[in-house]
Amino acid sequence: MISNKSVLGWLGGLAVMASVQAAEPPAQPLYSGNIPGAIVAPDEETPRDPKAPWFLENTSRPTITAYRPAKQDRKRAAVVILPGGGYRGTSVLKEGYDVARAFNDMGVTAFVVKYRTPSDKHMKDKRTGPLQDAQQAIATVRRDAQKWQIDPKRIGVMGFSAGGHLAATTGTLFSNPVLPQWKSADVRPDFLMLIYPVITFTESTVHRGSRQQLLGATPSQDDMKRFSAELAVTGETPPTFLIHAADDQTVPVENSILFFQALQAHKIPAQLMIYPAGGHGYGLNNPTTGDRWIDRCRQWLQSQGWIS
Repeated sequence: MISNKSVLGWLGGLAVMASVQAAEPPAQPLYSGNIPGAIVAPDEETPRDPKAPWFLENTSRPTITAYRPAKQDRKRAAVVILPGGGYRGTSVLKEGYDVARAFNDMGVTAFVVKYRTPSDKHMKDKRTGPLQDAQQAIATVRRDAQKWQIDPKRIGVMGFSAGGHLAATTGTLFSNPVLPQWKSADVRPDFLMLIYPVITFTESTVHRGSRQQLLGATPSQDDMKRFSAELAVTGETPPTFLIHAADDQTVPVENSILFFQALQAHKIPAQLMIYPAGGHGYGLNNPTTGDRWIDRCRQWLQSQGWIS
C-alpha cells in the first residue's frame, strides 16, 4: 500500500520539477523522425528521487535544449553538454541547465542533451545508443550553425562523469560515425571539456557501474577496449580540458590522468587540473575550495582561441 506521505512527496517532486522546467528554455526532440536503433516501448522516464526530480532515469526519448547568451562572444563558439549519471540517467539541472547558463555568461551558446539511458528494453544495441545521441547533437548543431549564429568550426563538447565518458568517445570514435547520415567531419567536436570523467573500461580504476550499464554484465574484451577512451586517442583527438578531484572515490582520478597521458603521447594540447579534494558529482561548485573550475575552463578556452 502506498502511503499518503509517499504520494505527497511524489506530487511535491513533480511540482518542483515543473517549476524547474518552466524556468528553462523548451526542450526539443533530438531526432525529427524515428529514433535510430530504437525498439518501440512505453516512455518510462522517471525521476530517481521524487523529492529531487532533476535526475532522470529510463530515458528513451532524447532531447536537446538550447541556451542562447544575452550577448554573444564575437568568436561565436558553442558547447554541447552531456550530463552525468552513471549511464543510469542524467543529472539535467546540476550538470546541465546550470552549466549552460554559466557558458551563456561567457557569451557561449550551449545545448543540453538528455541522451538515452542504455537499455535492452528500448535499444537494439545499447552500446551505441548514447553515442548516436551525442553525435546527432553535434551534427545537428553544426548543420544549424547559421540558425544559432555560431561558428561551425568552434563546437565543443562538455561531459560530466559517465557523460564525460560519452564526451570522450565523441572525441575518439568519430572516424566511423554510428549514424550513417553523418560524416566524421559532422560529428567530430572541435574541443573537449571533461569533468570528473569516466575514461577507462579496462583498467582497475574502471567505474564498473558505468561499464555494466553500457556494455552489460559480461562485456567482451573487444568492447572494453573499444570504449576505453584512453586507448582510442589519436593525433586527430580534439584539444581537451580536464577537471578531477584527487579524493574522488566514485570515479578515481586515474581516469583523467590516463586520458591526459594519452593526449600528451599524441601531442594533443591538454590541460589537467586536479583538486586535492571535492569528491564526485559536485557540478559547478567544488565545496572544498573557493576556486571555480568554470573560471579555469573559461581561461583555457581563451588561451586556445576558442573564445575571445
